[in-house]
Amino acid sequence: MTTEGGLAVSLHQQAPIPLAADFACAAGEVLALVGPSGSGKSTILRSIAGTYRPQAGQVQVNAETWLDSARGLNRPAHHRAVGMVFQSYALFPHMTALGNVMTAMAKAGREERQRRGRELLEMVHLSGLESRYPAELSGGQQQRVAVARALARRPRALLLDEPFSAVDKATRQRLYREIAQLRQNLDMPVVLVTHDLDEAIMLADRLVVLHRGRTLQSGPPEEVINRPASPDIARLVELRNLFEGRLVSLEETGRQGVLDWAGLRMEVQVPAGIGVGDPVDWVIPDGFVVLHRRDRPSRGEHENPVPGVIGQALKVGQTAHITLYPDHAPNLPLHFSVPQHVAERNGIEAGVGAAVSLLTKGIHLMPRFSERGQGE
Repeated sequence: MTTEGGLAVSLHQQAPIPLAADFACAAGEVLALVGPSGSGKSTILRSIAGTYRPQAGQVQVNAETWLDSARGLNRPAHHRAVGMVFQSYALFPHMTALGNVMTAMAKAGREERQRRGRELLEMVHLSGLESRYPAELSGGQQQRVAVARALARRPRALLLDEPFSAVDKATRQRLYREIAQLRQNLDMPVVLVTHDLDEAIMLADRLVVLHRGRTLQSGPPEEVINRPASPDIARLVELRNLFEGRLVSLEETGRQGVLDWAGLRMEVQVPAGIGVGDPVDWVIPDGFVVLHRRDRPSRGEHENPVPGVIGQALKVGQTAHITLYPDHAPNLPLHFSVPQHVAERNGIEAGVGAAVSLLTKGIHLMPRFSERGQGE
C-alpha cells in the first residue's frame, strides 16, 4: 500500500461482518463511503479508529502503521491520532462547549487548551457560545462543537460517521457549506460515511461504493454516477434507467456503434471490450434524458428520439419528476426530471403523448456477464 501524504486502508475478513475493502484517501481529500445499510461502512471507520480489529488488514497514515495483521501490529485506539465525529455528537452534557473541546487536549496546559479551544470554536462559527452547555445549543451547534473537538486532537485523519443525519434539512444545508469552507484549511484525509448519496456527491472528492463490506468501485462522484462499473453499482447509486440491449454495429474508428434496445436502434459510444453481437446492460442518468419542446424543436431532439406516453408527472417543489412509457416498449419506463415551469409549458401530465432524446454522451454500456430480467 502507498500512504504518502494520506490514509491507506485494506481490510479483509469473512465473518462476522464480511470485509473486502481497499481504498486510499490523500491529505486534504474528502472520501465518502456509500452503500446500503449493512455494507460495513461504520465497521470500516471503527477499524481505522482502532475500536474494531478485523481479522486481516492494514491501516497506514503517512509513515505510521496503525494496523498490520501480518506483523501482529495493532496500535490501540488511544494511540491513534484520529478525530471522530459521530451521528449522536457524543458531547459531555455536564461540560460547556469550550470544556468539551478542551477534553481532547489533555496533554496541553490549561491556558493552551483554552486558547486552542476558543480558536477552534471560532473556526466553526461558535464564538460567543463557549460557556453554553450542550442542552443550550441547537443540533447544528452541537455538531459544530463535535467537529471542533475532533480537530482539537490535531488528528492525522478525520472520520465523520453520518454526521448530519440528526439535524433538520435547513441546518444540514448550512453545515454542508461550513464543512466545505472548513476543509480548505484541513491538510488531513477526511473519510465520510453517509447513507445520503446527494450529500456524498456534494461534499466528497471521491466516492467508494461498498456492498457487503466489499469495495465495488471508487472514483470521482461524476465518474461513479455516470459510468458505473456494473449494473449492481448502478442500482446502488440509484440510477433508475437501467436496461438490457445488444450491440448491432460498430465503427472501430472512434468506437461509434448502434445499440438495439427492445427493437429501437440508438447511437452509442462503445467502450473497449464490447463487440458486435454482444449483449450489454446500459444505463443513462436522468440528466441526459432531454424532453422535446412542443413549441420549438431543437437540433438535439434528433439524437436518439424516444416517443411515448407520460405515465406520471410528480411535482416536488419546483421540479417535476416524470415517467415516460416508450411506444416501442411500454414495459420499460424512462425516468427523468425537469423544472416545473418546463413541464407546465409543455403540457406534461399523465396520459399525454411526449418524446425525449437520450443523449449519446450519457449512455453508458456495460458488458453483461450474467442473465438478468429486462429493465428495472
